Amino acid sequence: MDSDNRREKLLELLRAAENPVPGHELAKILGVSRQIVVQDIALLRVQNKNILSTNKGYMLFSGKRMDGRCERVFHVHHGDGQVLEEFDTIVELGGRVLDLFVEHEIYGQIQVNLLINNHQDAEEFAKKLQNSKGKPLLELTEGWHYHTVEAASERLLDLIEEELMKKHFME
Repeated sequence: MDSDNRREKLLELLRAAENPVPGHELAKILGVSRQIVVQDIALLRVQNKNILSTNKGYMLFSGKRMDGRCERVFHVHHGDGQVLEEFDTIVELGGRVLDLFVEHEIYGQIQVNLLINNHQDAEEFAKKLQNSKGKPLLELTEGWHYHTVEAASERLLDLIEEELMKKHFME
């Protein structure tokens, strides 16, 4: 398969996927190395293909909102050991954690896509964080960071905010 056909197949795989697809899985399906997949993703982005990199893999972002869904940015604070509790608080009340970002005094905004939909996603992320030698972004800002949270209604976002405040994740 030539490179143009491989990139088209890569796009087809991402269009068909309901969840992020890890780079190693794409490489296996396409019969290439993970590095080739990374390079193909970079070339597709140059062609204005909106491919997101998440901690769970790659996904094609349509930019369309689900009907009736609402979003809110929460400015929160906690240490490494409270990540799971924070995420569980949000998802148990019907929220979805879309991202995490920090405002760094030198680099400006640093953002990563998370897509935490449920307890299992939250637990997997917390385990990765615990087992990693890397440092979480919140360490750059003494625990302060932001999450964009999506929910079915403003009322659910209000409930999430109230619970985050009760648990002292917000002031």
